Amino acid sequence: MKTIDLCNSTIAFSLPQTLEFENNVLIITDSCVAPLYLSLIQKRIKAPKIFSYIIPSGEQEKNFNTIEKILLFALEQKLDRKSIMIALGGGVISDIVGLASGLFMRGIDFYSIPTTLLAQVDASVGGKCGINTSFGKNLIGLFHQPKKVFIDSSFLQTLPPREFNSAMAEVIKMATCLDANLFDSLFEKQHALENLEKVIYTCVKLKAKIVAQDEKEQDLRAVLNYGHTFGHIIEKNGNFHTFLHGEAVSLGMIIANTLAEKLLNFQESKEVKALLELYSLPTQYQIADSQSFYDDLFLDKKTQNQQIKLVLPKKIGDFAFVYPTKKEILDLIMEYSQ
Repeated sequence: MKTIDLCNSTIAFSLPQTLEFENNVLIITDSCVAPLYLSLIQKRIKAPKIFSYIIPSGEQEKNFNTIEKILLFALEQKLDRKSIMIALGGGVISDIVGLASGLFMRGIDFYSIPTTLLAQVDASVGGKCGINTSFGKNLIGLFHQPKKVFIDSSFLQTLPPREFNSAMAEVIKMATCLDANLFDSLFEKQHALENLEKVIYTCVKLKAKIVAQDEKEQDLRAVLNYGHTFGHIIEKNGNFHTFLHGEAVSLGMIIANTLAEKLLNFQESKEVKALLELYSLPTQYQIADSQSFYDDLFLDKKTQNQQIKLVLPKKIGDFAFVYPTKKEILDLIMEYSQ
């Protein structure tokens, strides 16, 4: 079994037939994943007691109310500081369970079993956990590393095509900034899909290398937010319903690339757009309220002292952090406004 060690966490690239725990376990999943895989996972776990909690599916569930319900349920079942939480699902579940386990009894261990491509290449790796508010996405959260992550591509057999394509935005994000060879290989779509396990492993290895150097995103790890600064605003403006996360990131990358052309002489925007479109990701967007969009930029977690910080590609496989002026940002927003 291939594994990667990262910040006291182990990422394994298969799911064992048996998971043994000395203490009680709470599996948290959603209404889409539960009918498919909850019974399977319950049968593979050996523990004194196994509990399960199912939340409705969707990004809109990443909120204070969901966290409170999970924590109260854990208390009702008399879970303690040695108990384990297991995240079974996609990126939403990974974020919610990471935060809930980090808060429960001031922090208990959790394991992650990601069932979506987005969670396998990104969300379940690195320990960033958060929920959304009316102010924006993932603004409330913490860093809490999973004890183990079990990445098994067999779960992807039941993933809807739109969810799969959405996750490819995260793969393209990493390739654009960090790996030119991966970027080029993705144009051979059939080959990439036939070798999906290799693509997943490459992405996890890229992310692990970054996170190992900057676990709590003080500097370098911000590169993983390419496309996210604008994408998170697009998600919020759609009430976390209009666009899937990866779709919004795709649009955010397109906007970011326009600025990269001007500030860094980035000359491969057309190639990035073509790759996004190859995986059926959106590349056209109009900003409805330019002032609101501008104001929301200052809620981005990379922004400090009212100075907007963006990660932009310099060329395929390389990136830079930039601090655009107010005029440069406003000109960019107007270019994408109605």
